[in-house]
Amino acid sequence: MKAGLVSLIGRPNAGKSTLLNRFVGQKIAIVSDKPQTTRHRILGVRNAPAGQLVFIDTPGIHKPMHRMNQRMVDAAIGALRDVDVVVLVVDATLRPGSGDRFVLDALKREKTGRILALNKVDLVKKSRLLPLIDQYARTLNFKGIVPISARTGDGVDRLEQEVLASLPEGEPLYPEDYLTDQTQRILTGELIREKVLSHTHEELPYTTAVVIDRFEEPTGDRSVTRIFASILVDRESQKPIVVGKGGDKIKRIGTEARHDLEQMLGGRVYLDLHVKVREGWRDDERLLDELGLRSRR
Repeated sequence: MKAGLVSLIGRPNAGKSTLLNRFVGQKIAIVSDKPQTTRHRILGVRNAPAGQLVFIDTPGIHKPMHRMNQRMVDAAIGALRDVDVVVLVVDATLRPGSGDRFVLDALKREKTGRILALNKVDLVKKSRLLPLIDQYARTLNFKGIVPISARTGDGVDRLEQEVLASLPEGEPLYPEDYLTDQTQRILTGELIREKVLSHTHEELPYTTAVVIDRFEEPTGDRSVTRIFASILVDRESQKPIVVGKGGDKIKRIGTEARHDLEQMLGGRVYLDLHVKVREGWRDDERLLDELGLRSRR
């Protein structure tokens, strides 16, 4: 048997969270087409016949503009250390740029074994894929380069075999029924934020967060989980974007979030949402701690 820690790193929107969900067979990381969707370091366990793969999904590496972003990047860079394998996830539909060079330079400084996953190959012509593989092979010494589509699952089995081959022999690090280190409160906040991202304009992904004010589990005389949450925005002008005309948008956000939460929690959910303005929250150290955005560097 083999077992070990595997970091998934890369630029924002490369598809790391989609790949993590694909590996563990369940949604533990939210996904959207907005950059910087992932803000937390997320651990997910995949129990394969040949061993246990403990994946660490990380925020996309980008130029930080606020304390929140700095903590995100620190968490990603920190995940390069004390692991057995690093999987660099690259969006094959984009030309490599300065952000990719920054990530590659960070990898060069570490001695951990690395594998390249060229993602979204279902959207790329094969004639463009081969030169891209050659370009990355000349840039850094990868143990393997695997074209994949995290969305369709194409190539993911081969990637798993490449990762397993690089892991040390050993006993499982976690019990067989262990899935993730994310608490229910964090997963709840992230599921709500996912719905906010899907229903709002481009400027909001970077300036909104969800705080769980109260999380009341079912009791003997009450079979409903009661959740009270605040959607934070950075400016007063952003509040109507989330609320919508006559409250129609926040109602849709609440309805969709409640549906996903009931599936996750396995029972009925009462969800109460409010939008609050908290200027400068991305630089509020105490609030960032509350949101679970702790630096791992």
